[in-house]
Amino acid sequence: MSDPFGTWQVWEDAPSFTPTSFAETIDGGQAFRWQRIDQFYEGRWGRNALRLRYIDERVEYARPKETDPTFAEESLRTYFACDTDFSQLTDALPWRNDPVLATAIEHYGGLRILRQPFAETLFCFLCSSTKQIPQIKAICEAVALDLGEPLADDSHALPSWAAIAEGGEERLRAAKLGYRARYIYQTACFLVKHPGWLEATEAAPTAEARARLLELPGVGRKIADCTLLFGAGRLEAFPIDTWVEKILTRAYQLEGWKLPQLQDFARIHFGTTSGYAQQYLFAAARAGLIPS
Repeated sequence: MSDPFGTWQVWEDAPSFTPTSFAETIDGGQAFRWQRIDQFYEGRWGRNALRLRYIDERVEYARPKETDPTFAEESLRTYFACDTDFSQLTDALPWRNDPVLATAIEHYGGLRILRQPFAETLFCFLCSSTKQIPQIKAICEAVALDLGEPLADDSHALPSWAAIAEGGEERLRAAKLGYRARYIYQTACFLVKHPGWLEATEAAPTAEARARLLELPGVGRKIADCTLLFGAGRLEAFPIDTWVEKILTRAYQLEGWKLPQLQDFARIHFGTTSGYAQQYLFAAARAGLIPS
């Protein structure tokens, strides 16, 4: 079978990355449809299927041969939030008096927050509860193969919420979603019955959007904040999972603090882009650079 992807092209307008920040941005727990293959990453979002690699201090991409090159670069600019100056946001973080954060930034300078499709982001993080990244990837791929529409490279997109509702709970369970299948199916049914609800949620102020997401079956504070941070660019959203809770309690000596107190600490200490600081800390902790 011939390779559906075309030749490599330089992404001339790509953000500035280092090898570590490039890999961490696309494959560090923000998105779950990227796979490393040899020296490149192959990923999907929306109707997009692309390969990316970082080589000689530049980003190159390859697209399926039948796709529009202009569309590919426009999609990349949106996906990597190229309208946001992350270098300026990094400099504004309190790293000068926070050696823990300074260590994370030193190793992952250039890290970005992806701007993923909101509906897909919600689905992926509903799949993520108590799962490791490789497991979440496998679940997303299984659901896409079963219920998603084909893409230009003969892979499959994640399904729409309407397709999930039509497919039913048992097909979700077949993808090894376990108890999450019920929540995802119930969420799909709710969204089908309330057209425009998800779009209105994405557009709402952060506190209102979070409150709306918390109404959905299976959505807690962490899933809501992940959806807002990685799917709507709400950099003030600060997801706290077990990794981040350990970082805050151990590296910042906050043992015994409850989750609402940790949220308050993050908001006050890291400021209006606390979610961006969280991703730096998450990356450094997984790499063993800071206590976790």
